[in-house]
Amino acid sequence: MNPLNPKKLMLTKWTAVKPVAKQKHFLISRVIQPLMPTDPIEMVEIESVFSKDTQIIPWRDLQNDAVWRQGWV
Repeated sequence: MNPLNPKKLMLTKWTAVKPVAKQKHFLISRVIQPLMPTDPIEMVEIESVFSKDTQIIPWRDLQNDAVWRQGWV
């Protein structure tokens, strides 16, 4: 997988390898900025395209090919 830059994740598309409740396709809807501007970005908000539900996950979880695929597959 290509290396990910957390600052460039906004509005990228992701597919869950194991969908739950028909939620398979997601968009990164927000990159959560840390309290201190010098701290690294750790979390992103991901939104289901089907139900519009959101959840906050560590952006590094997106690098796990067993859980996420980049793009809509």
